[in-house]
Amino acid sequence: MPETAVLDRDPHPATTPPDETDHPTTPAVLRAEGLVKRFGQTEALRGVDVEVGRGEILAVMGPSGSGKSTLLHCLAAILRPDSGRVLYDGGRIDDLGEAARTKLRRNAFGFVFQFGQLVPELPAVENVALPLLLDGVGRSAATAAATEMFPRLGLEGLENRRPGEMSGGQAQRVAVARALVTRPGVVFADEPTGSLDSLAGEQVMELLTDAARASGAAVVLVTHEPRIAAYADREVVVRDGRIASASER
Repeated sequence: MPETAVLDRDPHPATTPPDETDHPTTPAVLRAEGLVKRFGQTEALRGVDVEVGRGEILAVMGPSGSGKSTLLHCLAAILRPDSGRVLYDGGRIDDLGEAARTKLRRNAFGFVFQFGQLVPELPAVENVALPLLLDGVGRSAATAAATEMFPRLGLEGLENRRPGEMSGGQAQRVAVARALVTRPGVVFADEPTGSLDSLAGEQVMELLTDAARASGAAVVLVTHEPRIAAYADREVVVRDGRIASASER
């Protein structure tokens, strides 16, 4: 498949009729089929099939070392599976070249990691604008789009603060704003509350899920905490590199 076939797509494509194997009410925007991933002699994923509906929030749970973060990284085109395939909006992405995968991650996907990974030297508004700037958007337009995210996430007045001048919860909300500023099709959140206390974690999850639903983005949420997984529409449990169970909420 040519690399441009995926890259030229709008991250919010028009809804297509659902396939019979898709989620009964929400067509899949992201699908993995038969994923196998090895690290040396260790098989982290052992033939995983999973799909994420358009606009759905999917929690991926499991104990440490179960393969849940490896699954997220394969779905997000960070890692290549050794076998199997990953499809975004019906187009295969696991076999794209590195430049195409980088562009896909920048344009169609958003990311929230456990420790935020903000640039410490930049003020909050520039951290949020960074994905747009890297994609060639002019500084004034990127800053304007980033500024619009702040009231949506309860960050008014923090635009010019650097990460070290904010609480952990505030910094993580800035990371959420950065993940959503490009209007991605899918947001990948890997233990997004792992470094926060319970109150700050719940505030971040409420804002993340509300903002994602408002923008129409799907969310793949990796967590080991049931109270965080409770924010999802559906849950899968990974054990020993396989999907052990799946349930609706």
